[in-house]
Amino acid sequence: MIALLTVPVNNAVRQDHLMQITAKSDYAIRAMCVLAVAQEDTVVKAAGIAEAQDIPRTFLDGILVQLRRGGMVASRRGPDGGHRLARPAWSITLADVVRVIDGPLAMINGQRPEALVHPGAAAHLPDVWVALRAAVRGILEETTLEHVVTGHLPAAVTALAIDHRAWTSVWPPPE
Repeated sequence: MIALLTVPVNNAVRQDHLMQITAKSDYAIRAMCVLAVAQEDTVVKAAGIAEAQDIPRTFLDGILVQLRRGGMVASRRGPDGGHRLARPAWSITLADVVRVIDGPLAMINGQRPEALVHPGAAAHLPDVWVALRAAVRGILEETTLEHVVTGHLPAAVTALAIDHRAWTSVWPPPE
């Protein structure tokens, strides 16, 4: 889930209001990247994924179950068992993975942004939240696992990532 807003409180930033991708989604995407670089018909054991990405094994097991139920991963049991992508890496977007793990890409106080109605002076704030969701969606839906593992990221992602201002948590960055 993506929490929206950075809210300064007493000259500090409250971490619970930062825009964030959950650890669970981050781990899921990283696990999917390991599967994406495996040979097409090769299964990868959960222990190998956990070790390759330094993901706690018990946490990973639950993530892999969610990914299997969401149609992202196929699993095989037994001594020769393991996991593999259920679809080609080029067809799985980061948004697909985040939605399977955490649900909608942007929620405001547990509601979808288009469902919000604010009175008076804040009447147009839902428009901002919808626009923010669209921006996040644009990046996550345009970027596939194949883009990540090959390093050939979409032009829009590269353009944003090479801007030195994107690498600071303070905006505008200090001079």
